[in-house]
Amino acid sequence: MLLLVGLGNPTPNSENNRHNVGFKMVDAINKEFKLSKQKPKFKGLLTTGIIGEKKIYAIKPLTFMNNSGICIRELLEYFKIDAENVIVFHDDLDVEFGKIKAKFGGSSAGHNGIASIDKFIGKDYSRVRIGIGKPDKKISTSDHVLNDFNEEEKEHVEKITSSVIKSMSILIDKKLDLFSSTVNNN
Repeated sequence: MLLLVGLGNPTPNSENNRHNVGFKMVDAINKEFKLSKQKPKFKGLLTTGIIGEKKIYAIKPLTFMNNSGICIRELLEYFKIDAENVIVFHDDLDVEFGKIKAKFGGSSAGHNGIASIDKFIGKDYSRVRIGIGKPDKKISTSDHVLNDFNEEEKEHVEKITSSVIKSMSILIDKKLDLFSSTVNNN
């Protein structure tokens, strides 16, 4: 059993924010692999299904980014899923725009959603860090992550999303280095 988590904020005006790229990934996975209809459960929008031969739960926490861990812990406790079977999709300022870096464990690097998950379930889970790039000098970090992707960036995000979808079998087998290189070279 695996739990896929997409981080974001659940307000309509946040939908296309850089901070919501995790939500976008989970939405694309749900659609491509025909997971169940989203249902409000565990303080999030939950879907279930099979990818490859693995039972998958996918959730978009509705607790807002900074409290994502609350939702994740409730779900893990209910379904008895170990933290090492969690894969979190999230934006990352420290990764070049349009690149993916997957890793197991590590620090939150100042990402409040990851810090919340670390607080509630520990650090032993996988992360798919989706590069949103750093802001230019005129924009604060918080404004950068809460602003929408521009049209060119949206197109690139769609390309990345397609690459992630094509490489899901590698990801669900937790071959994180291979997944990163495959996605970045498509």
